Amino acid sequence: MMIQVPRGTADVLPGEIELWQYIEDKARDICRRYNYSEIRTPVFEHTELFQRGVGETTDIVEKEMYTFEDRGGRSLTLRPEGTASTVRAYIEHKMYGSPQQPTKLYYIGPMFRYERPQAGRMRQFTQFGVEAIGSNDPAIDAEVIALAMRLYEELGLKKLHVELNSLGDAESRKAHREALIKHFTPHIHEFCSDCQSRLTRNPLRILDCKKDADKEVMKTAPTILDYLNEASKSYFEKVKKHLDDLGIAYVVNPNLVRGLDYYTHTAFEIMERGIGAVSTICGGGRYNGLVQEIGGNDMPGIGFAMSIERVLLALKTQGVELPIDQGLDCFVIGLGEAAEEKAFLLLNEMRRQGLTADKDYLGRKMKAQMKAADRLQAKVVVIIGEDELSRDIVVLKNMETGDQQEVAFDKVIAKVQEITKNDKQGR
Repeated sequence: MMIQVPRGTADVLPGEIELWQYIEDKARDICRRYNYSEIRTPVFEHTELFQRGVGETTDIVEKEMYTFEDRGGRSLTLRPEGTASTVRAYIEHKMYGSPQQPTKLYYIGPMFRYERPQAGRMRQFTQFGVEAIGSNDPAIDAEVIALAMRLYEELGLKKLHVELNSLGDAESRKAHREALIKHFTPHIHEFCSDCQSRLTRNPLRILDCKKDADKEVMKTAPTILDYLNEASKSYFEKVKKHLDDLGIAYVVNPNLVRGLDYYTHTAFEIMERGIGAVSTICGGGRYNGLVQEIGGNDMPGIGFAMSIERVLLALKTQGVELPIDQGLDCFVIGLGEAAEEKAFLLLNEMRRQGLTADKDYLGRKMKAQMKAADRLQAKVVVIIGEDELSRDIVVLKNMETGDQQEVAFDKVIAKVQEITKNDKQGR
């Protein structure tokens, strides 16, 4: 019986991986421009981190985590998201003590959730996210949203819009919580068992329920915007003004609560029209109580996360082709044993000087090797035969123009660099 990849996971093969690398490189480049530094955290953490950080009443913690006990009896969990791990590292390594504040970080790596696989939603998925910890300035909320939008813009995505909400401060959330309990209590027997258990523990999570989303009582539930105190209202207005100043269009959605418990004040999602069943391609918000909840001092923070799989799906849906150059600079052909040895040494020197190059390792004939060079999209083919070897030259063929010329052996690398440089500049 052939062993296959587990359900909800996928192999990313040559020909596709270049798209991932392009997106990841673009994300890293934009983060450098915004002065965010990369952080890499373990793939698994102590389960308690996500119970406390993400929230015990969330679907992620209750239903979706991959949790196991190690040989020492410790409960460990494959990380379902990146913020809790980043905040744990921020506290553990005392990053708050750095003179460069706020602490601005980003991550790219695999996350794991036990969900029903569908387009853009996998059980192992790759997430790119940023976190800015240590500032209460509404401008950094706008900066985080702008960074995400900049990435999508430079990838060529259109048909995007931002949905925005405020979840308020602790005082506002308490008032809203009491209103939600009062609103749902007379009807809670009509709801699913999850909602019933969350009524008094975390009524906000009822608004995130997929099973009961169409109930009329859900549609008439009190919104957090009706319970924002003056400080929360003022903060939200400043965030909106910064977005207006940046020219970032948004829609205020009072029902946007996100699926994680740590959000306060700003919450947002970036939506893509036409992606199919999954329309949210980015989500994030402010989490002012999370650092303290995990064990640190009371520090504010904000961030977002996006799935690379969903980005790729959006690119495909919108017909955006990324400018991926998968071809080789040069394919080297040696005809005869002595020429093969010379070709092998030339190939090594080409690579040392920064060229992408390869040769045949199957002992194929000249015609078959030329076909191989064509399949590899080689820009130049260098041919060394017995005659060329005796005259210390090579035959160089420009695969785009079909032109051939003889070039002195000690000049061939410079000539290949010249041709490939001009080709890249012309793209």
